[in-house]
Amino acid sequence: MTDFRRLFLSIFIAFLLIFSTPNAHSSPLFTAQNTSSEFLNLGIEQMRNGGYNKAIDNFNQAIQLQQNLPVAYNDRCLAYLQLQDYHQAIADCTQAINLATDNVEPYLNRGLAHYRQGNYPAAIVNYNQAIALRPDDFRAYYNRGLAHTGEGNYLEAITNYNLALTQIPQTTSLPLANIYNDRGLVRFELQDFAAAVLDFDIAIRLNPQDDRAYFNRACTCGRNGDDFGAIRDFSQVIRLNASNAQAYVNRGVASYRLGYHQKAIADLQTASKYFGHQGNQVAYQKTLDLLKSLRQQIQLATEIA
Repeated sequence: MTDFRRLFLSIFIAFLLIFSTPNAHSSPLFTAQNTSSEFLNLGIEQMRNGGYNKAIDNFNQAIQLQQNLPVAYNDRCLAYLQLQDYHQAIADCTQAINLATDNVEPYLNRGLAHYRQGNYPAAIVNYNQAIALRPDDFRAYYNRGLAHTGEGNYLEAITNYNLALTQIPQTTSLPLANIYNDRGLVRFELQDFAAAVLDFDIAIRLNPQDDRAYFNRACTCGRNGDDFGAIRDFSQVIRLNASNAQAYVNRGVASYRLGYHQKAIADLQTASKYFGHQGNQVAYQKTLDLLKSLRQQIQLATEIA
């Protein structure tokens, strides 16, 4: 996988959890059954507040009171996913499936856990099962597209992104933007830069505040020889996320290619500052090396002239 993919693929994984949320439950009364529901509701509230360990404690209490409660295992799985405990997440999803084989959610969540482990074939198996249960669920197609992307099977990934786009409600602008963004990244990998730009254009139109789409379009413009377009989009990235050090580096390189040497140096200096503040010593040193190299080239060109 190219450095470009390593940089951006991780960004899109969070999209999967947007659609995998704990189930809502009715208000508890005073029976044993509803006491389980009370613990589930407490766990859900903790999840919303980012208290994942506390949420797990509440889901544990619900399971102790009612061991054959599939929703408790599925909700606990979501907390383990957030804590990156993928082994336990898979175990909980499996238990939820054993208790309710017709529920699509644990298949999606187990697929996500396998995906995050880099086990793309196992993720695809789970998304296939989800699709078999609910053929109109765009999440399963989208997630399966991500898994095929992870495998480097880009044509199959595009097929799945297309299927997701045919199933997703057109009113859900942010999920739509993410799908177009991911499809654009795959088209970038296939060096279909014109089609990639079109996808990023749509993603930006759907979500004008997403700095990732601007970044991706900027990189595509740069690869396609459009340095002015790259500078335009990297500037938008910086407007939306002023601490994006890589955007300064890339804008600086594009400026240098266009002969804007002082702007290039200023951007690289800013990038090195942010990399340093972020504790990214490798990127910090590489930026300093690049800055030194550009200065030497500028000096040499001045002497020749």
